[in-house]
Amino acid sequence: MSLDPDDPRPPYQQVAASLRAAILTRKFAPGDKLPSQMELGRHYGVARMTVQQALRILKDEGLIVSRQGSGVFARARTEKPIGLRPHIERAFEQPHVEIDFSGYTAETLHGIIAEPLDKIRSGRLTPQSIRIRMLLSDMNRPLSLPIRTDGDVEASGPVRQRMADISARHAGAIEATVEELCDLGLVPECSIETRLHGSSPLFKVYIVNKTDAFFGYYPVVKHDVRIGGKKQAIYDPMGKDAVLFQRTDDGDPDSTDSQFVTQTRQWFDSVWNTIATPKQP
Repeated sequence: MSLDPDDPRPPYQQVAASLRAAILTRKFAPGDKLPSQMELGRHYGVARMTVQQALRILKDEGLIVSRQGSGVFARARTEKPIGLRPHIERAFEQPHVEIDFSGYTAETLHGIIAEPLDKIRSGRLTPQSIRIRMLLSDMNRPLSLPIRTDGDVEASGPVRQRMADISARHAGAIEATVEELCDLGLVPECSIETRLHGSSPLFKVYIVNKTDAFFGYYPVVKHDVRIGGKKQAIYDPMGKDAVLFQRTDDGDPDSTDSQFVTQTRQWFDSVWNTIATPKQP
């Protein structure tokens, strides 16, 4: 397929328009790998440099993502929810697994990594190392969220204790499972740690293998929970309603995606190494 010689647009813009249409009409579904630059050059009858210019336009529009050593992939537009599970599962297929999580509780993370950890136990996955860091809000402090709807921070201690128990249950289960895999010799090297800080949970962040960052805001909702057997109306950040936005480090330090991942990693490390304190056993 050659380009239209009567089209006044430069060839790279024509190539970008053609690929854009293919992605938006789902000829390339989210996650599909695009042909190589050489193949696209032959397909459109243009030089590789022209293809590179076209791909940069699509990358800036958020329609594609480049992964070093793997190629270029179509992805969903950023206003659509991103499925975290396949990215986490893919990370566990690598020799070294690194996950940094910051958020309200570790409930979602616990659910997502349960299957990969089971596959390690059964021998279907064999990573050489696992490193997980969980950065959670300290519910023993008088935080602004979660809170009773009357706004009484001090009287909201039982509300925070309820979430502290949920958080400890899921974070503890992740820690125990990973440590067991290491003790059994199924994973040669393991490092898992939880640290707490005094900020209210307003958003969640996942950083997977240092290259993929997922970010989502917690919507604050009003709902009833049971405290001591009685219903209590509270304002609560709802993690299950958080829409995640993904950015991938594509190896170009000047790209928006790479800068987002770099800044997210720096933010996580800055909190982890300063105001966060190790969780007490």
